[in-house]
Amino acid sequence: MSEDLELARVDGFELGVFAVTEEQLGALLGETAQHPRRPAVRVSWLRAIRFCNAASEWEALDAAYSFDGEDVTWHRDADGYRLPTEREWELACRAGSTGAHYGPIAEIAWTSADGLGTPQDVGGRLPNLFGLFDMLGNVWEWCWDEFDIGDRRRVIRGGGFADDRQLVRATTRRGADPRSGQRDVGFRVARGPLD
Repeated sequence: MSEDLELARVDGFELGVFAVTEEQLGALLGETAQHPRRPAVRVSWLRAIRFCNAASEWEALDAAYSFDGEDVTWHRDADGYRLPTEREWELACRAGSTGAHYGPIAEIAWTSADGLGTPQDVGGRLPNLFGLFDMLGNVWEWCWDEFDIGDRRRVIRGGGFADDRQLVRATTRRGADPRSGQRDVGFRVARGPLD
C-alpha cells in the first residue's frame, strides 16, 4: 500500500491516527484517488470490513472477519485490522476528557459552522491527547456494533462536516444500513485485543 495505516496506542488496543483516506482505500483497490488526503467516504460498513481484511492480508496478518454472504463473523483472536467497537471508539475519542468534546470544537472539528460542502483533508485540526485527529467532525465513522440489539443497522459515531456543532459530540451516535455509503461517513481501523 502506498500509504501505511498509522496507528496510536489507546488503552490496550491500537486505533488509526486518521480516518482511512481515499489514497489508502484506492491503493488496495487499484484506483487513483481524486483527493488523496481526504477521508474515504461513501464506504459501506461491509466495504469497510472488507478493507480491513485486505489491509490485513497486505501486511500478512490474520483476517479479523469472515463472510457468509452479508453475514460477518469477527474472529476476536486475529491480529489483523478491524473496526473499533463503539466502546473503544468513545474511549479513544474522549482521550481522558469527560466533556462533550476533547477540546474547543472550532479547533478540533470540521462542522457546519465552517460552511463546507465536502470532508477536509485528515489532520487539519488539532488532535486529542492520544494523538488522534478528527475523532469529532469531518466524517462520521463506522463501528463494529449493531445500533440496537437485533437491529441490522450499524453504529456510526463522531458527527460530520455538515452537522451542527451541537450534534458533534463524543456521545452522539447514529445507526446506518451496513450496505449504505453516505457522503459524510468513513471509518478508521483498529488492531489488538477487544476492550
